[in-house]
Amino acid sequence: MNEFQVQGWCPGALRPMESGDGLVVRVRPPLGRLSQDQARGLAAAARAYGNGLIDLSARGNVQVRGVTAASHSALIVGLRGMDLIDASPEAEQRRNILVTPFADVETLRLASALAGALGQMPPLPGKFGFVVDSGPVPMMGDISGDIRLERAADGRLLIRCDGAALGAPVDDGAAAAVDLARWFVAAGGVSDGRGRMADLIGRGVRPTDALTGTVAPAPKAVLPQPGLVAQGALVGVAFGQMQAEALAGLADLGPLRMTPWRMLLIEGVSVMPALPGLITDPDDPIRRVEACSGAPACLQGRAAVRDLARRLAPQVPTGRLLHVSGCGKGCAHPGRADVTLVATAVGFDLILNGSPTDRAMKRGLDADAIDLGGLF
Repeated sequence: MNEFQVQGWCPGALRPMESGDGLVVRVRPPLGRLSQDQARGLAAAARAYGNGLIDLSARGNVQVRGVTAASHSALIVGLRGMDLIDASPEAEQRRNILVTPFADVETLRLASALAGALGQMPPLPGKFGFVVDSGPVPMMGDISGDIRLERAADGRLLIRCDGAALGAPVDDGAAAAVDLARWFVAAGGVSDGRGRMADLIGRGVRPTDALTGTVAPAPKAVLPQPGLVAQGALVGVAFGQMQAEALAGLADLGPLRMTPWRMLLIEGVSVMPALPGLITDPDDPIRRVEACSGAPACLQGRAAVRDLARRLAPQVPTGRLLHVSGCGKGCAHPGRADVTLVATAVGFDLILNGSPTDRAMKRGLDADAIDLGGLF
């Protein structure tokens, strides 16, 4: 039996989470942006107060790993000096806003207004989040977010409930988000401090009047790949983890924009960077594999997974996905993958065309003996 514990909340900077390699301190860059000075400072702080490893989360945040109880206070002082700390843990948790890295000025203005309106919202579950994908090219249709601000094909601003196909046209996106959050709580979306919009919509509950969805959002564009884009250069890192030195090197090139795809966008550059540890080739096999930290870095990990994931990556065909998970929780990729390997106390479970919680076709596989031949 692959047991795991669901925490029900995400780490922050002011409320870090204990892991196998120390405290995980999640920094939420305002509007998903880091200035060059902030990125350099964050890299230096990761070396000074952590173990030098930095994660890019699927929510467009940055995590400093290996922080200790003794070094945490000094790290917070440093982050506060970089304007990367909220006033309180409650304010930090509430500011769960994912902004498209391809935002135009109007989208950034909308995201800023939404951040300013968070104090008007009722208490929301720890993982309740917002997606602002109202830029000129919609990119985050597959990224979860309880309340979404998007554009219709004709350019109208829409607010959409996660789990609903249609959105409601609005003039003031921030005010509409406050109204929708209040409706979510009043409609019974929260139970024992937990709850997600998609679950409420899935029960057939719908908002009324101005918040009822009637318009389809514009179709999502093709998923971004490493390479040059209009705004600069997109670069990836294997499994979303980099050394502090890599972040410092990127900071020397330009301001950075966070993404939910374990990539960073370096603003204003016209040549792909040649720094060690970066993924710049969209055909790199490692991009076809998802893998969490695994043991021993994660307390719930049943086995090391990233070495296995690296070994198997060349066996994954283009356009297919392998997920190697340290436990049944599936943090790196909770959804479906072509092949999923889940570490258990007695080896790895093998799941085809499913998620880590689906029924395994094989159990107790030895990591050294796993081969993907014939599975794709």
